[in-house]
Amino acid sequence: MARATPAQRPRRGVSGSRAAPRPRRGAGPSATRECPIAGGEHDFKKSRAVLREGIGVRYQFIADHQREHRVGALCRALQVSTSGFYGWTHRPESGRAQANRQLLGRIRALHAEAREAYGIIKTWRALKAEGLRCGRNRVARLRRVHGIETRRMRRFRLAYAARQSAPPAANLLERDFHVDAPDRVWVADITFIPTREGWLHLAVLLDLYSRRVVGWAMHEKQNRQLATEALVMALERRQPTAGLIHHSDQGMLYATASYRQILTAHGLIPSMSRKGDCYDNAVAESFFSGLKNELIWHRDFRTREEARSAIFEWIEVFYNRQRLHQTLEYVSPAHYEEQADVA
Repeated sequence: MARATPAQRPRRGVSGSRAAPRPRRGAGPSATRECPIAGGEHDFKKSRAVLREGIGVRYQFIADHQREHRVGALCRALQVSTSGFYGWTHRPESGRAQANRQLLGRIRALHAEAREAYGIIKTWRALKAEGLRCGRNRVARLRRVHGIETRRMRRFRLAYAARQSAPPAANLLERDFHVDAPDRVWVADITFIPTREGWLHLAVLLDLYSRRVVGWAMHEKQNRQLATEALVMALERRQPTAGLIHHSDQGMLYATASYRQILTAHGLIPSMSRKGDCYDNAVAESFFSGLKNELIWHRDFRTREEARSAIFEWIEVFYNRQRLHQTLEYVSPAHYEEQADVA
């Protein structure tokens, strides 16, 4: 019987198959758990952003995340020494670092107050309005390093078109959305909100001068009552003088005889977009886009009543009174109207 050659002999303790290589030190499950770059896409993006910053910023990032990951793994990921980090922690905090820490706290608070809707410029403008002296690049760097991101935008789907019941009015705006005083032009539109119970329809009227929502209504169905209630609310709140232009699309609800009668009775002049051209009513479409991207797409409404409550709060508390608007020189609609009253 032929003896097995050395190449054919199994290694001691291995039954017939080649021994598996020993795992590399630090490559086990614990290493994946402790490494921030392997901890998820968000941690990876933050770590990659911090690598572009100075040593002090990297040390601060490690200090902020040492409860979530091991210090050694964080130091390796950010290409700094562990001894250097611990030496940094025992040094007294510089004035600049203290100011950055305080500014970061306000940026985070503002990010939450704004429903994660503000980008760099609006955040910077809001801080300036509070009297905080800081540069836009500084705000951008702190947001980037600490992973403070604006909510992602989703593609906005327009509401379905409705058939007309009367000839459309002429387009008096012709995409000129600039007016010099409140209650000269209102723009109206309707959209729908998904809930587990079914659709909730929302009708709004916005003042073109201040972009303020002056009237709104919500109903289960898209009926005449929906548009009429929003119009009546706006008329009661604002009590405009005759000659105000009411601009809308060519939807059926805005072309009904009853709706036109209310406009005529209060001296309002109807104006309508060209058929199928959403840009003719871009201000209202932009409002709905903001509502859906900042609120609707991030919520799963169980009932229509739950959606009503959230939309009411977003319109009356946040949008009209708090949300900064780029077109309004970064103030809220209510503040913009107050400035007009003072002037």
